[in-house]
Amino acid sequence: MAKSKAKKMRDKMTREGKRNPELNRSLFVFADMETRKTKTKQEKLQHQHTKHKKRLSDGAYSTGDDRFFVCI
Repeated sequence: MAKSKAKKMRDKMTREGKRNPELNRSLFVFADMETRKTKTKQEKLQHQHTKHKKRLSDGAYSTGDDRFFVCI
């Protein structure tokens, strides 16, 4: 892979004896600050329930409220 322009400048500064900007970076740059947790069984069930809720109530699975009148 090719080096980026910024990487080339950092290498040049290091060769010239100047301070490497990579050393100025914090340790937190490399740490993943986002906490993750897996969903509980209840959360998974709730997600599945709400995921399919709209499709089941709109389509062929009607509740019987669909009435129409024919006037002769």
